[in-house]
Parts: sequence; structure tokens; C-alpha cells
Amino acid sequence: MIVLMGVAGAGKSMQGRLFADEHGYAWISTGELFRLLVTGERRQQMLEGKLLSDDEVIAMVDKSFKLIDLHEEFLLDGFPRTKVQAEWLLDQVKSGRVKLSAVFNLVATREVVKKRLLNRGRPDDTEMAIERRFAEHETITLPIVGYLKDSGAKVYDIDGDQDPITVHDQIMTLLDREH
Repeated sequence: MIVLMGVAGAGKSMQGRLFADEHGYAWISTGELFRLLVTGERRQQMLEGKLLSDDEVIAMVDKSFKLIDLHEEFLLDGFPRTKVQAEWLLDQVKSGRVKLSAVFNLVATREVVKKRLLNRGRPDDTEMAIERRFAEHETITLPIVGYLKDSGAKVYDIDGDQDPITVHDQIMTLLDREH
């Protein structure tokens, strides 16, 4: 399992698509799953930029794990975002359910992220929602990167401001070095 982390707009989904298309990897994108499956009031809250609860997110990822061959390499995009989610994922690794190959933290500047998100034009990409995502990323998710490192995971920071092909090539170089 390759974990892609970073603030919305850092390029996680772009990298997920590239890996899925080029290497045939399964790609679990929590953002895509939520946009497809979350309805009603929770969907409205999500469109306003609010995070779903840990229980909701973990349940969705757990269901996704049951749909793919966990013995083959796959990508997990946008998870974990909180310590509770990270602990659950590390428990899955410790139990042998999944193998964690590497974590790639795509680091992108506010300016680049804002431009990318406003250009893609989704209803949840408002200026206020983007600022909220950045604040949540810095206070809640970014510490998870350190937590994963401290837990022994191979974590790599990648400059997400670069073009997608350059980012992909850097990730591939690091993965080739690991295998």
C-alpha cells in the first residue's frame, strides 16, 4: 500500500490516477468515495468543507479494503487525516491485513493549491472552504505525517507545487529504491 497525503489540491488524486493508469494499481480515494456515496445533510456539510467523523471515514475505507486484493500494491489517497485514522491504519498493518510500502506527503503552497482548486470548479472549492482545509491540514493532518514517521513508516516529503509528471517521477524513483 502506498499512502498519498497532502492538503486538498496538492496533487494526490492526480498521482493516484497516474499510478492506476500506468501500473494497474487499485486506487482508493476517500474524497472520490465521499463525493459519490455521501448524501443528505452530511453531503451539504462536506460541500462546506467540514470533515466527516473518524468512524464514518474508517468504515468507508474498511469497506473499500474488502473490494480489492490487499496482497497487491494499491494506493490510498487522502487517508489517514487524523490520529484515530492513523492508529486504525497502523493496526491494519500490524495485523498483517495490509503492507505499508511508503507514505508520500505532497507539500504544496497556499498559492498553488488555491489556484488549482479554484480552477477545477467543484462546488466545495470556495475560498472559505479552501482556507478551512488548509487550517485543518496544518493542525490535524500534518502532525499525522510525523506520527507515521515515528511509527516506523517510510515517509517522504515531495514538492507538490511541481508539475504532476515531475512529482510522479520522483515518487517512482523513491519506490524503485525501496523495492
